[in-house]
Amino acid sequence: MAEGEGKLEQIVSRADEATRQVRGEDEGDPVGVRCRALRRWWSNRHGMPKLPIGQHPVEKWPVLDLGHHPAVPLERWTLRIDGAVENAVTLSWNDFIGLHCVTTWSKMDMAWVGVRFADVAALARPSAGASHAMGHAYDGYSTNIALVEALEPDVLLAHRVDGIPLAREHGGPVRMITPQLYAWKGAKWIERIEWLEADSPGFWEQRGYSTACPWRDDRYS
Repeated sequence: MAEGEGKLEQIVSRADEATRQVRGEDEGDPVGVRCRALRRWWSNRHGMPKLPIGQHPVEKWPVLDLGHHPAVPLERWTLRIDGAVENAVTLSWNDFIGLHCVTTWSKMDMAWVGVRFADVAALARPSAGASHAMGHAYDGYSTNIALVEALEPDVLLAHRVDGIPLAREHGGPVRMITPQLYAWKGAKWIERIEWLEADSPGFWEQRGYSTACPWRDDRYS
């Protein structure tokens, strides 16, 4: 077994165990008990508590992935937008960086710079039946996101953070940022956005993780 495959199996095994533990702890726990804890935290720009229930702030930026950090030189990086669209497109790095960049914040006020997901989607013009997008990464990772969430104005395809280019271990050259959802909903090392006319589970969703809002404290489906 290759070293990367062994690490991937360990990651999935730990996630499965966490799923079982959380499901057991949640049995019989009134929703109101968990929701009252929301009042402990100040609000973010969406009007929700800045720190979702069950989460805790960290000083260091954790590196979470499938055990492989693909090296993608800028001259070889591309982003394909296809699937249920009227105009499938493939962007080179120069194409992508030439789009209008914006700044937003996530992970307790980290400053991200990138292109709005909605602007990239507009290039391909999702079909009338498109309801979800699947983000595919250079390391084989995938994750789904509903159209209504993907088109939020602060969902980014980010290439800089806190004033510097996004490091390889954190998903550089480009990763998706979904401030209103769990971090796994934004693919690191993103290479493709596939528009879908029906929901389809990505890597972690196939293993029991939900597509729900973090502030409801129900990461497991």
